[in-house]
Parts: sequence; structure tokens; C-alpha cells
Amino acid sequence: MNGADALIQTLVANEVTACFANPGTSEMQFVSALDRQPAMRPVLCLFEGVATGAADGYGRIADRPACTLLHLGPGYGNGLANLHNARRAYTPVVNVVGDHATYHRQYDAPLNSDIPTIVGPNSLWVKSADTADSVAAIAAEAIEASFGPPGGPVSLILPADAAWLTTTNGPVKAKRNERLAPSGESVDAVAKALKAAAKPVILLGGRACLKDSLVQASRLAAAGYRVITDTFVSRQPRGAGIFQPGRMQYFGEAALADLAGVDLMVFVGTTTPVAFFAYPDRPSVLVPEGCSTLTLADRSQDPVAALAALADGLGAPAQGPVQPLKIPDAAPTGQLTPQTAGASVARHLPEGAIICDDSVTSGGGVAVPAATARPHEVLALTGGAIGVGMPLAIGAAVAAPEAKVVSLNGDGAGMYTVQSLWTLARENLDVTVVVFANHSYRILNIEMGRTGSGQPGPSAQKLLDLGNPRIDWVSVASGLGMPAVRASTAEEFEMAFARAMATKGPHFIEAAI
Repeated sequence: MNGADALIQTLVANEVTACFANPGTSEMQFVSALDRQPAMRPVLCLFEGVATGAADGYGRIADRPACTLLHLGPGYGNGLANLHNARRAYTPVVNVVGDHATYHRQYDAPLNSDIPTIVGPNSLWVKSADTADSVAAIAAEAIEASFGPPGGPVSLILPADAAWLTTTNGPVKAKRNERLAPSGESVDAVAKALKAAAKPVILLGGRACLKDSLVQASRLAAAGYRVITDTFVSRQPRGAGIFQPGRMQYFGEAALADLAGVDLMVFVGTTTPVAFFAYPDRPSVLVPEGCSTLTLADRSQDPVAALAALADGLGAPAQGPVQPLKIPDAAPTGQLTPQTAGASVARHLPEGAIICDDSVTSGGGVAVPAATARPHEVLALTGGAIGVGMPLAIGAAVAAPEAKVVSLNGDGAGMYTVQSLWTLARENLDVTVVVFANHSYRILNIEMGRTGSGQPGPSAQKLLDLGNPRIDWVSVASGLGMPAVRASTAEEFEMAFARAMATKGPHFIEAAI
């Protein structure tokens, strides 16, 4: 047994059984060791940003880490944007970053880099396993660190010689630290403040948006307290039979208008909300002037226990409101828009589906009708780094092969990680990819006006327009192995989406809006 064997055995012993990889020479011992450990599923990704986004999607659904296999510092660098999203989602991910042999580092070979510094900002934990005998114990430490709480990506650096040298140290079990409930005194203080407030609001984020937490949060809504969520959360159930809180508005001025008069904001699994960007003469912090804030449970604590204790302390009903099942009766007709596409999604989305949403300006057209569709889960763009929709879908489909996965993407976002389509086809994953093709960075057109930059002229427009030349998405997807169609009317989208939902395997739909 060598160090690579010890690493993979430790990963598998701790239920880390999916590896999203883009390896190089330094990682060949790990690659070879995969043949000796069939419990680990290797998934090749042609770009590291696909691998890291897929690990994020896997971790959000499985509630345990996948690992990535990345080639030295540049390989990690290529995957950084989606690790940023994973960090903001608090998703457990174990990055295995290959490195030169320990004795080779001193010669500053062309691919040599300061890996600890490169991986540090987006890693909760970083350590190099410099000897074969240390690999298993350090791997267990990495897995434990990834769980937190609150959890997130970690980076285990694996020098080539530590991987190829022999060891007798077998797999090591990691422990998963429990999330603690807040103290009774803290719960009582929040309950007292809520009773005294004239217009309070309870803001949920992170694990406070999962199913069991929402059941308890619905009790607070039934007791008359307004409950909302962060704008983008890592995972949230949606649809019939599920409590749907309001949502913090994306644009700062809209958020503050919605919160006008609120005198108490209680945080559960989140912190003080801030605007996505700074704008001239507009506030950064989205808490109304004069509003007090309290934390019921921080991100490392148990939100279910916290919300249940608060609801009990307030004498809230045992059950709260949930969404009805209300699906559009008639198929949409006429012009294809995000709204007509959304109606088709709501009509045909099966129970238990998973939506990976990176649709930017088109997403609202789906979210409204889907709110009363069959119950499903939504994974959102937590860190704002677009290009996560298709990678998330890869990971979600590997974690939940029985679920229908739908990836919603803007065309600009889709091009960031278009290599995902090849992996979806190669692995024959049950994922339907929808790209809303408006041939524009439409969100940037909106933001340009909001920042006071004026209307884009000819030079500025070149950086906002995706239509010259137009991306032929059907050709791109087909060339990467995906069965692909273009829908330019509501009827065509209805037919394509219905077919995709009724047929297992990968599908691609270009929604020409």
C-alpha cells in the first residue's frame, strides 16, 4: 500500500465516494490507486471549475463531501470561482491538490507555485501530507474540518512522493462534530424581543432553509411573525406541501423598501444582510435605520432546535402554512419568454426533482409558477460567481441518481463551464440543461444604469453583447455529446421539456427568448 492507497481508503471509509477530477502527472499515483478501490466513483471533468462546482452540488445534496482531484496550483486556480460559491454555501468539499515531490519543490519547476497561499482564501483548512505515513491521518483531519460546523471546502496538498512511497498506516475514521442548540436564555431573549417589537422579521439562511427548519419556521409564520430568507441559499425545498417564506430582494433599495418600518430583525443561520454591490448614494447594509438585530442561531448552531424552541416559547401553533398544489392547466402558447418557459417547467417537473439555478435574469419566470408545483429542491448561486448551474447539476445527479435534475442557465453563465455538457453525456446523467439564450449579459446592462455609468455606447456595448457572433447552442451541445434541441416558441419549449421529463438521461434545450 502506498500513500495514494491510504488516502483513497480513508476517503471511502468516511463515505467520501465521489471524486470529480482533472488530474495531471503529479496525481498519477492517485489515479492508479482508483483501480484498487472500486467504491470510489471517478468523474472526469474537462475543466477544474466543473470539478469544483460538481463537488459543491454533490455536497449540498448528499450532506457529506465529495473530493476533487486538481493539478497543482494552476489546477486549483482554474477551479477557484466555484469553490468561492461552495464556501458561501458552506458545502463540505475535500480538495486533493497534487504537488511536486517534496525534494523537487526546491528546483522551482515550471508548474511550481505557492499552493498553500493560493488555496488559503477559499479553504477552511489547509495542510500538506508530506510523508506517506501521514496521509491517512491528515485525510481524516481534512474530512472532519470540511464538516465544520459550519463547514466548507478544505484543501489537502498531496506531494507526488507522499503518494508513491509505501506505508502501513491504513484508513482513519473522522468524526463529525454536532451542531449545538442555542441556550435557553438566548431563545428566551429573542422571544421576549419579538413580543415587544411592533414589526419584526425573522431572516433565515443556510441550514435554516432546509426542510426540517422550514417546518418550524412555518409555525412562527402561523403565529403572525414575518419570515424571509436570504436572497440566495445553498439548498431549499419548494413547491406543494412546503412552507415558502418571503425572500430578501436582490436590489438594495427594493430590499429596504420591502423592510420599511421593521424594528427588529432576528437572524437564524445567517448574518446581517448587505447589498450585493455598492452603488453611489445607496446604503450597503440592508437593515432599516433604527432596526435592532438579534441572532437566534449562528451558522454553526442547530437551526431546527433553535426554531422549534422559539416557536414553543411563543406558543406558536403546531403547524404552519404550506403551499398548495397549483399547476397551470393549459400549455403555454405564443412567444417564448421566461414566464411561458416557467409555466412548462411547473407543469412537468416531477416530485423530488432538483433545480440547479444559474439563470440570472430569467430565473424569476420559473420561480413564480414553480412555487406551487410538485415538491422539489432548489440549489442557488450562493457566491454570485456565475457558471455554477451545469456543474452543480453534475454533482447533484451523482449524489441522487434517482432524482430528475434540471439545470437553468443564462447563456453568458453557461459559457463559463460549457465543458460540463461533455461530462453529463459521458456519465449519462439524468440531467436536463436549459440555456436561456438572450445573447446578452442582460444583468450587466441593468447594473450599468444602476451604477450611474450611463447608457452603453458602441465600445461599451461590445462588452455586454453576446450576439456577434451568435452562439449556436444546439451545435455546441451536440458536439459535446448531448441530445439537443432549440425551442423558439412556447409550444416548442413545452414539447421539449415534457419529453425531457418523461425520458431518462441527458437532454439539452436552448430556450431562444
